Amino acid sequence: MLRVRFHGRGGQGAKVASRVLGTAAFIEGCYAQDFPLYGAERRGAPIAAFTRISPKPILERGVISEPDIVIILDETLLDDPIANPLSGIKEGGIVFINTAHSPAEAKDKFKVTKQVITLDITKIGLDMLGLPVLSTLAGGVASRIAGLKEDSLRNAVEKEASEILTDKSLVTKNVEAALYCFHAVQPVKVKTTETIQKGSPVIDVPFEPAVISSPTINTTGNTLLRKTGNWRVFKPVWNYEACTKCMTCVARCPDGCIAVNEDGFPYTDYDNCKGCMICVEECPVKAIEKVRDVHAW
Repeated sequence: MLRVRFHGRGGQGAKVASRVLGTAAFIEGCYAQDFPLYGAERRGAPIAAFTRISPKPILERGVISEPDIVIILDETLLDDPIANPLSGIKEGGIVFINTAHSPAEAKDKFKVTKQVITLDITKIGLDMLGLPVLSTLAGGVASRIAGLKEDSLRNAVEKEASEILTDKSLVTKNVEAALYCFHAVQPVKVKTTETIQKGSPVIDVPFEPAVISSPTINTTGNTLLRKTGNWRVFKPVWNYEACTKCMTCVARCPDGCIAVNEDGFPYTDYDNCKGCMICVEECPVKAIEKVRDVHAW
């Protein structure tokens, strides 16, 4: 059985990527599971998704704690102790990181001991789709690493993209982008191990009814401790020669990340700015530029 875990941020498409991989495997005649894991749906918040692929019926359930392949859609998650995307990877496992850095640079930076593959799929999404869409692209990468066929990926992307997109030309572009990423990654050999061997006992866990309600949350807020600046793909940059100090951006920022400096000009707290770009859209004189954050370090 092949176990794949996807790590991304809300809105990047980790859930769809896991579905593309699972559907591609199903088309090839395999059994497949794919499902996401997240709490309150917040764009930019860390999420995980999972796919299991096997030629035999899959008896495992629940999250994948020991993956054979890890697909990381956002390199900043590698520094996030809550997401912890490198946890539990099996010996001989593969780590894919969406980054502009080389595999050697990524391994050195994050002290990864497993085989690392890198590709800047954010740039590919911007170039081919005009958006930082990662879902079908990450599905293409995962399908290549998992050893699936090109035609299976093509059919899977067409199916999954058609369910969420009404523009057929955009579906076609997603297929092209996914196949581009598929061919941009070299084939690799993934070593898998079985956690449940033939003849192993199956443990029957009895159902226990809930008798105590969930606890009330009385702890103080931790927003200041949880920096959200690494959630973004783009950041706002001001042109003070064009800025009229109207403060529209200050009023429109949904997270209160824009303050005013001693000269009366607005500026952004980049440690907490999520990159929603509302300030760029609302600026009446277009004094704010949308700039991509290429590197996380």
